[in-house]
Amino acid sequence: MPCSSHFSVSLNMSTYAIGDLQGCRPSLNQLLEKIDQETPQARLIFVGDLVNRGPQSLETLRTVRNLGNRAVCLLGNHDLHLLAVSQGIRKAHGSDTLDDILQAPDRDDWIDWVRNRPLAHLENDHLMVHAGVLPQWTVEQTMSLAHEVETVLRGPDWADFLREMYGNQPARWDDSLTGSDRLRCIVNALTRIRYCTSDGAMELTNKEAFGPHLEGFVPWFDLPERRTADATIVFGHWSTLGLVLRPNLIGLDTGCVWGGKLTALRLEDRAILQVNCPQYQRPGS
Repeated sequence: MPCSSHFSVSLNMSTYAIGDLQGCRPSLNQLLEKIDQETPQARLIFVGDLVNRGPQSLETLRTVRNLGNRAVCLLGNHDLHLLAVSQGIRKAHGSDTLDDILQAPDRDDWIDWVRNRPLAHLENDHLMVHAGVLPQWTVEQTMSLAHEVETVLRGPDWADFLREMYGNQPARWDDSLTGSDRLRCIVNALTRIRYCTSDGAMELTNKEAFGPHLEGFVPWFDLPERRTADATIVFGHWSTLGLVLRPNLIGLDTGCVWGGKLTALRLEDRAILQVNCPQYQRPGS
């Protein structure tokens, strides 16, 4: 299947992880040109939020899908929002730019393609997700839990799951969670998390970069007991952080839709490629 999470890997191929696209197809095209000039036919991993708020959500999907097995496309919160709106489960927001998909004659094919994307991808000690992981999870558990949600989204009852997906509870992971509570907690961690309390419960309302005014909250990746610290986590979602480069952490949402940059990072050597982006939305909209 195009843009799948399973394919053979050539040892001579380079792989780029790419930040949130959010329907900004012109910027995507520019970045792909840069990548192809630097490393022709490189593999590409998009860390979620392919659509929404930028001007060309459908054409962005078309571009990444046409990359075929060169690409892995993770699900982000905006991609899940598209699925929910498509089923009448959520109302469109004023800043949404999803109509080109929702009104397309082949919309059902696009919706099916989106809901078959993975929520996590593991490769060469890099664990890639849209937003983050909970401190209690190991790398292997993260992949297993992501697969639980993927199985439901790809199954016949996927719309029923979306009706139960939204909400901020439970905020804390427990291996004994079952049903909708379990799946909701997994989705919130993988696609929405930014902060946790010091004891590991998700705080899902604040989008700001961290600072002294956020006393009591800790970025999910700074919790000292995080069990994925032995892998490098690659994520997007948090544009107010900008580019994050640590030995075991790579943050790639550099605010393309807000007039920032679209960023690609080559996993083998951390080489950075970026393009400047037009401002399609004002922060806070």
